[in-house]
Amino acid sequence: MLTPQNSGLIQDLFRGAERGRAFGVLGATIGLSTAVGPVVGGLILAAFPGPDGWRGIFYVNVPIGLVALVLAARLVPSTSGGGSRGAHLDVVGSLLLGGGVLSLLLPLVQAETGGLGRWWWLLGVAVLLLATFAWWEARTVRRGRQPLVDPRLAHTSGYAAGLGIGLVYFIGFTGIWLVFALFFQDGLGYSPLRSGLAVTPFALGVAASAVIAGRLVGRLGRWLTVSGLAAVTVGLAGSALVLRHVGGDAAAWAAAGPLLVGGLGGGMVTSPNITLTLESVPVRMAGVAGGALQTAQRIGSAIGTASLAGVFYAVLAATGRDYPAAVSDTLLCASGVMLLALLLAVVELVRRRSRGEQPAPIPHPEHHLHHI
Repeated sequence: MLTPQNSGLIQDLFRGAERGRAFGVLGATIGLSTAVGPVVGGLILAAFPGPDGWRGIFYVNVPIGLVALVLAARLVPSTSGGGSRGAHLDVVGSLLLGGGVLSLLLPLVQAETGGLGRWWWLLGVAVLLLATFAWWEARTVRRGRQPLVDPRLAHTSGYAAGLGIGLVYFIGFTGIWLVFALFFQDGLGYSPLRSGLAVTPFALGVAASAVIAGRLVGRLGRWLTVSGLAAVTVGLAGSALVLRHVGGDAAAWAAAGPLLVGGLGGGMVTSPNITLTLESVPVRMAGVAGGALQTAQRIGSAIGTASLAGVFYAVLAATGRDYPAAVSDTLLCASGVMLLALLLAVVELVRRRSRGEQPAPIPHPEHHLHHI
């Protein structure tokens, strides 16, 4: 519920170069929190050892949530006109989409225990439910009601391509963190804190490059995401090569360089892709467009976490618990997924160039939020 509102508010409250910078700050914040999260989690597990120590991790959200409530009440502008009055909630669309995603993910999540063999028929159910969802949304629009996902977004310049890039990128991006944790902790015997520190270079790279990318997206456009995806692909492939041949205490240090390269590329993907995907979306559709984009990314995250963990366990079983081979092969699969996202970005770049579309010019900054 929160994440799409961030995209919608930035889309609504910022214009031109300011919007790119705002998404860049959002991306940097995500990168920093990604870096801090595993380390704080490791510190909590170190402070509260034992079988129930993991429960303490969830209390992190309490102080953050309380501070966020106060800041949101003071800083986020109120919407005018009481827009919730008479709003149409697309309950049927929500159920169809939720059922379709569940049917798609359940066989993947259960793959390690033979779920693909038992639940393969759910993949057909997923196709049927998602097709019905698309029909229902088009019908909802024809009847003049508000859909969960507006089909007209598919005809907005750059939106469908950006949605696809975000979906595929998150398939390859999100699942690697579980794989790294399994490798460093189960395979090399690292503590949770040390495991979190081992993957910090990627997150720091994201935080460093996201702010810069937010300022450059207006000038470079899709070239930025193409370059970023290329760097992520190289970084993951380099990590796969290093971790296959370097083990023990040296593994984390050896992987730091490739992970940093991948993180620097990652900061040029997520926030610029959001900016470019939403740049032609009318402001009145900003909320639903941002929500659909975030939903696609969350679906990609779930698919990636399930499928890449499945690859890791499959290689582990086939090689007699060879952890270096398992993490290396899984990272190579993630790198292949990044190549697919890169292909989508290149196709979109060529399409824009063939139509003579240029990156949006950078106007003089307008301080739309001076009243905050």
